[in-house]
Amino acid sequence: MIRKIALSLLVFLIAITAILYFGQRFFFYPAPQERLAEPPAGYRFVETQTSDGLKLRAAYRPATQGMQTLVFFHGNGDSIMGADAATQMLTEAGYGALLVEYRGYGGNPGSPSEEGFYRDGEAAIAWLKSSGVGPERLVIIGNSIGSGPATETALRHDPAALVLVSGFASLPFVVSDLYPFIPAKLMVRDRYNNESKLGRVKSPIMILHGDADTLVRPANAVRLKVAAPTAKLVMVPDAGHELAYGPAAQQAMLDWLATLP
Repeated sequence: MIRKIALSLLVFLIAITAILYFGQRFFFYPAPQERLAEPPAGYRFVETQTSDGLKLRAAYRPATQGMQTLVFFHGNGDSIMGADAATQMLTEAGYGALLVEYRGYGGNPGSPSEEGFYRDGEAAIAWLKSSGVGPERLVIIGNSIGSGPATETALRHDPAALVLVSGFASLPFVVSDLYPFIPAKLMVRDRYNNESKLGRVKSPIMILHGDADTLVRPANAVRLKVAAPTAKLVMVPDAGHELAYGPAAQQAMLDWLATLP
């Protein structure tokens, strides 16, 4: 009987592991497909061009005179409208914004992937440069899985600042932290290893995390802070993974950005 139970558990674990391995991009990228008829208020739709030939629609609003422009990378199940909500207080304060929409999201062509998201970030920076907004005038913000392309883009382009909201050390760490029985380091193909990159980012860094986040748990923020000791770490009491959409996170960003030269 014990052998039968052990064998059943082994078969179960193998089946779950196989489902997660072969279907992981379905779980990691539950991409909303709705194509917006109109941009958020104050924005216009623009088109970026990726290095692998995709034309992606994003939303843009210019900054008021003397203010910086946000480049916002949203979470894995979010959209331009969610990105607008997560930056509302900042744009009301005069910041411009380019709300990046990924490949495979919101009616855009292509399929989501780590390398694809990095290409999408490059396309966003290239579009802004062509519009006269250089990296030194940009604040890059990444929410949840958006912390991956945000960190990579900041590493490549040295923006005025980088903000990670509910970000993770790496995608394998998130999986292993939640499900210790899964060999995440071997299974997870898209890695987004922010922890290994953050210490090489030259820009000022802010890390915002909810201490009640049960999806990307606070241990991720601690590891990111260790990787970048000079970063500003703010743990928001009683906040979960929805942190980016509330006033606490947005006010914290406004206050911190006001202290930068």
